[in-house]
Amino acid sequence: MTETLAENTTNEAAGEGGRNAGGGAVPGAMTEPVRLATAGRLLAHDTFDQKCAFRPIMDQTTSRWATLIISALVSGPHRFAQLHARVGGISQKMLSQNLKALARAGLVHREVAPTNPPQVTYTLTELGLSLAGPLTDLIGWYGAHGAELLAAQERYDAAHAEG
Repeated sequence: MTETLAENTTNEAAGEGGRNAGGGAVPGAMTEPVRLATAGRLLAHDTFDQKCAFRPIMDQTTSRWATLIISALVSGPHRFAQLHARVGGISQKMLSQNLKALARAGLVHREVAPTNPPQVTYTLTELGLSLAGPLTDLIGWYGAHGAELLAAQERYDAAHAEG
């Protein structure tokens, strides 16, 4: 029987108490310190430290716009106007800023064709492609659980409504 990383970690962390009478994993058996230690092991460098050099890069590359831009580029090269049309709601200024940040991080390649006017095409680099998989999985997760998330927000808002 194959366990997921979360189940395996939960079972290891909980010891004998992490299994029910039938031998299955007990949901939520992992304690907060163990969860934090596990997250620390899974992350490269100590991104929980406010001085971590990767945190600004992580902020820039996992913003809602950067995530959508990277996901749009998975299908292939795009010109600026194509990306602007594809990523609904983003301003040209935000698109430009995000593309520059992604290029600076080595995730996006910007190629300028020697035409008049210059034609600029954006593609994912090999590094960008390696990030695209997990990011598109995250977007897929939101798609799969969107109704649950919206229902949870409605329940929360109803329970915390003033009046």
